[in-house]
Amino acid sequence: MRSLNGKELAEYIKERQAKQVRQLRQSYGITPKLAIVVTVDNPVINVYLKLKKRYGTEILIDVDVHHAKQNEVKELLNKLSKDDSVHAIIVQLPLEDPSETEEIVNLVAPEKDVDGLGKNPNFDPATPLAILWLLSGYNINLVGKDVVLVGRGKLVGAPLEQMLIASGVTPRVLVKDTPNVPKEIAKADVVITATGVAGLIKPSMIKHGAVVVDAGVASEGGKTVGDVAPEVFEERDDITITPTKGGVGPLTVCALFENVIRASQRIADAKKPES
Repeated sequence: MRSLNGKELAEYIKERQAKQVRQLRQSYGITPKLAIVVTVDNPVINVYLKLKKRYGTEILIDVDVHHAKQNEVKELLNKLSKDDSVHAIIVQLPLEDPSETEEIVNLVAPEKDVDGLGKNPNFDPATPLAILWLLSGYNINLVGKDVVLVGRGKLVGAPLEQMLIASGVTPRVLVKDTPNVPKEIAKADVVITATGVAGLIKPSMIKHGAVVVDAGVASEGGKTVGDVAPEVFEERDDITITPTKGGVGPLTVCALFENVIRASQRIADAKKPES
């Protein structure tokens, strides 16, 4: 079994990003800042917040967490969007009232919407970008391959489909009402799954020699798990697959901060004298 280790790739990317941030600080006097707006207090979200704050500290990006009630978020986002010291904004999902998600994410100024969730995003969403980085880092060429996306969610499946199409790859997308999902998955050369259904992908559903990228996040017995069932790792040694930990996740954090750096770099570019 070949492992797609995102953690190893993430270390190289982090080193490069730290150099870019130092350049922004030293040459342009820009201190990149990410504002995270949170409406829900739960252990899973708190873990993600700690990861982002720690990563920001390690590459010298300020990360401010704003806890707010949902009825205060619109005013807060308006204020942050106009604040020149804030270069990037994300709304930590899920919201307390998810029915307002679409309306609220669209309040983030497009040039600061580093999650790419608004109507006119300037940035690619972090998880799809991380998946493409992971595949590229291991020299997995998708052109001419039968690529299947399992799930078409707003955060991963839907934007990844568009990013793949833009790169010349047309994936097959499988959703809940797709007939005979296991059989369709079993045809694929590359399976990218992000449904949040624990243990959805079974050993019998994976083609010999296939590549499997698990970007699903689910909770089972108090633990965070993916879409791929544990027995896949026990029974299939003929595939290439993301590990249970250290696959897409580390690169997702990298990809988010890549967008923060890009948002900050635009300010630096505006300061450069015209040649």
